[in-house]
Amino acid sequence: MLDRLPRHLVRAEGIAVAAAAIVLYFHEGYPWWVLLVLALAPDLSAVGYLFGPRVGAASYDAVHTYVGPVALGLAGVVWGSDTATMIALIWLAHIGVDHALGYGLKYPTRFDDTHLQRI
Repeated sequence: MLDRLPRHLVRAEGIAVAAAAIVLYFHEGYPWWVLLVLALAPDLSAVGYLFGPRVGAASYDAVHTYVGPVALGLAGVVWGSDTATMIALIWLAHIGVDHALGYGLKYPTRFDDTHLQRI
């Protein structure tokens, strides 16, 4: 059990982030249909794999790290931009669900080689 603890913690972290983002999204009164339409938008970054695993991993990872949506959400809150905040919450929810399901940041070797398999 202890040898799997890091994997379970990362998945629990993903659930917590996704749940918090979704609760905040609806608390702010944002439209449900926008969430549905944009929920899978970050996965468009996988198009980079058409140019090989190195480009694919780089494009996928750039969009599937928490840095972008946290920065966008912070900017949205500070400058009062509902659009930025809404997109950031959807983006955070997407990444959280990915991590909860075991999808992680990619290594340039192949699509299935992720950071979640190495922790």
